[in-house]
This record gives sequence, C-alpha cells and structure tokens, in this order.
Amino acid sequence: MSDMSSLPVAVIGAGPVGLAAAAHLIERGLTPLVLERGAQAGAAMAEWSHVRLFSPWRYSVDEAARRLLEASGWRAPAADGVPTGGEIVARYLAPLAALPALAPHIRFGAAVTAISRAGIDKQTTAGREAAPFVIRWRDAAGKERQAQAQAVIDASGTWTRPNPMGTDGLPVPGEGAAADRIAYGIPDVLGAERAAYAGKRVLVVGSGHSAINAALDLLKLQESAPGGRVLWALRRNSLEKLFGGGLNDQLPERGALGLAAKAAIDAGRLELLAPFAASEIDGTGQALRVSGTLEGRPVTLEVDRVIVATGFRPALEMLGELRIALDPAVEATPLLAPLIDPNLHSCGSVRPHGARELAHPDSGFYIAGAKSYGRAPTFLMLTGYEQVRSITAAIAGDHQAAAEVRLVLPETGVCSAPPASAGEASAAACCGPAPAVKAEPVKAEAASCCGPKTKAERALETA
Repeated sequence: MSDMSSLPVAVIGAGPVGLAAAAHLIERGLTPLVLERGAQAGAAMAEWSHVRLFSPWRYSVDEAARRLLEASGWRAPAADGVPTGGEIVARYLAPLAALPALAPHIRFGAAVTAISRAGIDKQTTAGREAAPFVIRWRDAAGKERQAQAQAVIDASGTWTRPNPMGTDGLPVPGEGAAADRIAYGIPDVLGAERAAYAGKRVLVVGSGHSAINAALDLLKLQESAPGGRVLWALRRNSLEKLFGGGLNDQLPERGALGLAAKAAIDAGRLELLAPFAASEIDGTGQALRVSGTLEGRPVTLEVDRVIVATGFRPALEMLGELRIALDPAVEATPLLAPLIDPNLHSCGSVRPHGARELAHPDSGFYIAGAKSYGRAPTFLMLTGYEQVRSITAAIAGDHQAAAEVRLVLPETGVCSAPPASAGEASAAACCGPAPAVKAEPVKAEAASCCGPKTKAERALETA
C-alpha cells in the first residue's frame, strides 16, 4: 500500500462541523484542506443569520476549536446565551477561520463537483485502498481544479437541497413556476424580506421547528403590519410530536417554540390545517391558488406567498464515483439510520455514534454533520462535533479514541415511537424527562437511547 500520510485530509464545507473537523485534524498533526463553496466561513448559516438557535453557546462551540481560539486570546460568549445564526458566524466561525493555523488551509468559492479514487473508477477493486482520493471543484472564477487527499470528510450540509412541497417528495405541479413567491426554510420576514410579507396572506407548510419559527415570525409581523393572515399546513396530523417537549425539553428555546405555537392556535391567531396535502399551485393570477386536500376533502386556498419548511435532503451527485452505503429511506449510513429514522422515533437524544457508524465501503471517506443524517431531522451541532472528533481520531490511527463516546444530548421530552413490549426497554423512556446533561464521557450502552438495538443494527454489527 502506498504511503498517503503526506497528503491532506479534505474537508468539504467550512460551517461549524467542517471547521471543527479542521481544528481536530490540526491538533492531531494532520493537514486539512477545507473546500467551502461560499465566500466566507459559515456561508450557509449566514443565509439564515436572523434565526435564533435552540442550543445555547455551551453546545455551539467545538472543544478543539475552542482550544485553538483561546490560545489566540479569544473569549467565549456567555455559556447560557442563545445565539442567532449570524452571531455564530461573526463571533465564532469567522474568528476560527481567520486563525493562522487554519486560514492557509481554507479555499473559499470552491464548489466541489466530484470525488473519486485516483486512476480508479467505482467498479475497480484492485488497488482501491492504496489509491488516494481525488477531489474536483470549481473556484470562484469558474476554473476547474483538483487535489488529492488521504481521506475525505464531507461536511457540506443540506442547505442547498430543501425538500419540496409535495407529500410524495416531488414538487407539486406549478411549484417551480411560482418560485418567485415561494420561500424555503425560514425567510427573514421581520427584516430584509419584511415588505414581501407585511399584510399578506401566507401559507406555511411543514411540521417541524422551522415551520413554527416562520409562523411565529409572521404573527409578530402582524403586530406592526396588520391585515395579514397566517395559515399553517401540516402534511401529517401529528400535533403532539410537533409541539415538542415543552417544559420537558432540556433546550428551553426549542420547548418554548412549541408552547408559543400552541398558544397562538388556541387564541385563533394561527389557522391550523391538518392533515393537508397540496396537489397543484396556480400562479397565473394575482393570488397563488393552492389546491389540495384537507382532512381528505378537496380544498383550494388563495394566498399571496408560500413558505415551504419541510426539511432538507443531502446532495449526493458529487459522490457518484465513490463506494458509499446509505439506507434507502433515510439516506444515512446503515448503522446510523435506525437511530435517527423519524418513522421509528423523534428523540432529541440519539445513541452516541462516531467513525464506526459513519464509515463507508470506500475506506477513509466519511459524511459528517447534518448531511450524515440524510433526510432525518433533529440534528444538533453538538452531534456533529462528536462525529468529527471520532472520525479524525480514526484517520490519525487512534482507534481507541475513535471508539470512545463523549456525548450526551439534551432530551426533547417527546418521542414518536410506540411503547415497547413487556420486558423490553421502552422507547418513550429515553425520550421523556431526563437528568441534566453530563460533561464527562460515557459509554455507548449507558447512553443508548430509544430502546434495544434493532435487528438491522445487530446484523450489521456481526456482518
């Protein structure tokens, strides 16, 4: 096998998880090559800079990144403060990316287009392990470039791939044509995009915290710009899961969102449509005519704008020449998928995982951060930080550190899994009120969440 130790480790994405990976690599004496498609660190996060996170600062800063920053004189924000996306970028990611230890290794305006093995296509097995990775990207001037790497950590996130409005995973007919009046995620309705939403009829589609955020921002806008109407369409009738853990949620900001949404519905300020399935959008007139079914009956809504907050999915096109293994439904690795599948549970806690669960058939390639969760929600930055700590240890050959578990996540107070049968650990038991988050490392079994391991997990472990 050829010696690839002199090559860098490619990190795709300079968001919180990507820069954390770079910090851990530097601490281990490895050279990162960070490729960021945006013009700055945290470029995707900057696009939702107005949104306040659920996690306080204590959960928002990676420990290796903290050590590098503090060595330069940086002072951490107050641990209990809850930052916005913009504050994370300005007070944490930008200073981190500017450090002399990191800055020379970051390429901004680098849009990765493909990853492969040098001189070997996807079908070739002979010599595969000995071949370095080849990463191709387009720079800010549009010129195609490439570099070799001993390993790759894909922390590119899912921000560029929002889910469409259709319940079948596809855009509804007319969705593309009406794109100028449809926003995805959480638009800045109280700031930069205020004029587009003030006094307007707005349909919010989605059943997660992003949808709650958008709906509550619209209600706040009504206080200074009356005359608007806010309709909130849930594609599934799952109110208990939607409202979160409330007072049982160990992340107060997350629990408060659910409580505020429930209060707005009870007061009649927020019109709830559930379950609602859109079938077509007609944008040929002044109003958008959204046709579909509400509780199984045909309905047509006339609105001025639509906000689609139905989550995100990973972009996998650039991985077409790699041997990767993904669950067919969740699009996470087969070992991680059962822990995060929203069809099984919606716990805030996930059984701790690292390099082992995130490995792919092409040795040395890992997906970390939000993209590692595929189409599953509930990802927290703290999870990504633990992922890259373990991954970088594995790349450095420190398999003992890679196998350790150093993470306990705060609970949501809600779990959608059915109660376990007698004699089994209850899925709900891990997702209800939990003790305070511990700082010390814990073993995986002690922190395991949501009941016993599935048959799929056990089969993969013994394969």
